[in-house]
Amino acid sequence: MITEDTQALVDKGIMLPLMEEFYTIQGEGFHKGTAAYFVRIGGCDVGCHWCDVKESWNAELHPPSHIGQIVENASSHSKTVVITGGEPLTWDMTLLTQSLKEQGCSVHIETSGAYKLTGEWDWICLSPKKIKLPTEEIYPLANELKVIVFNKHDLKFAEEQAAKVGEHCILYLQPEWSNREKVIPMIVEYVMKNPKWKVSLQTHKYLNIP
Repeated sequence: MITEDTQALVDKGIMLPLMEEFYTIQGEGFHKGTAAYFVRIGGCDVGCHWCDVKESWNAELHPPSHIGQIVENASSHSKTVVITGGEPLTWDMTLLTQSLKEQGCSVHIETSGAYKLTGEWDWICLSPKKIKLPTEEIYPLANELKVIVFNKHDLKFAEEQAAKVGEHCILYLQPEWSNREKVIPMIVEYVMKNPKWKVSLQTHKYLNIP
């Protein structure tokens, strides 16, 4: 149980429930293959059944960390910093992103978009979920749209989401890892028939890195 004083700092975005942080190679989407420092923030109520980081859902399991320490750790490793979760927009990202940018970092986010967009971002990867749809404000700001495909019905959902983003947003279909052998042929065929889409793979899992 955290104190009221600590909770007040969390509410202001001065402290955040940090699950983990690590330096690795970006595995998905437009920036795949790029060295980046990942900051995984705890807390998510979207509840995707296929989520591979369910341990991130309960923010209470991840003690609040001061953003000053997060920024110091991140900026000492890389100038590309990816904020992910959980769902990072559960929390106010304003001070964290400002502090990272003051250190010369390019700041990216991976988000479902289900909560109000806060923070200053150089790249927004929007990965919408049927369970809790994005806010309307984030669609025109997304740099890439990444739809996770578990079955053929997700392709219809992907098109519905693609109709809402800006014309310069890059469109990705990504196979859900546990079902990849089944859906990869379907995605390949779909992208060949609809070349506005690209295929995204979780290359970090093939490389056996975080």
